[in-house]
Amino acid sequence: MREAVRELHARGHQAVVVAPEVNVRVKAEDFFIKKTYAIPYTQDDFNYFLMGRFNLFFERVNFLTLFWKTAEATKNASVVFARSCEALLHNKDLIRDLNASSFDVVLTDPVYPCGAVLAKYLSIPAVFFLRFLPCDLDTEGTACPNPFSYVPTLLTSNSDHMTFFQRVKNMLYPLALKYLCHFSFTPYAHMASELLQRDVSLGEIFGSASVWLFRGDFVMDYPRPIMPNMVFIGGINCANRKPLSQVCTAAFIQSVFQVEHIIFNERN
Repeated sequence: MREAVRELHARGHQAVVVAPEVNVRVKAEDFFIKKTYAIPYTQDDFNYFLMGRFNLFFERVNFLTLFWKTAEATKNASVVFARSCEALLHNKDLIRDLNASSFDVVLTDPVYPCGAVLAKYLSIPAVFFLRFLPCDLDTEGTACPNPFSYVPTLLTSNSDHMTFFQRVKNMLYPLALKYLCHFSFTPYAHMASELLQRDVSLGEIFGSASVWLFRGDFVMDYPRPIMPNMVFIGGINCANRKPLSQVCTAAFIQSVFQVEHIIFNERN
């Protein structure tokens, strides 16, 4: 999101980044104003809960072992995120300041729904900037069709060409993920209900987004239905590299011609 905010600033927009005092990556920059709020965690606590268990995703274990380890790590991280969001939403001085600033839009990643709840509470249009949402919450929020018959589900390792049993597997996996999403996302519906003094569902929170900016495209992802407010911006988070020198480019082109020449001779 940093590059998007930098470009908005270059086009004359004022950006305010709201972050907890203890965080991992949000550092002060000259192209945005940073506003912080206190949370009940130290930097060591924050680093452990958020970064300490990522290695489990690279372990070669069966699905059940991976699921329970993921559930444990997700629970710990979810508690940290939820309490951080509560600290923000109950910070009356900061909320009053944000409300008085008359912002045009909230740019947020809905995988941490606090920004979406804040946008709804302040009645500001929300633009979601994300890779995906688990448990098909993105398809629910966009009211987008999601046929299990050919759209592979997360963690199944299925392709878009599935056998009958792979389709059955594709339908069963989301049931397990629903368990993870229940304790990860339900607290935000409770927070929104408390703030707005009425029952608010996750579907309503995610459905309030004006535009969904997905950091992906159909070069990397399998084809699936999309809605008009779903925009694919794959590659925006890739690092900008310097162009190749003329010497390097010439050497590469020459090597390509040599390979083509070898292939042509072998075919002949």
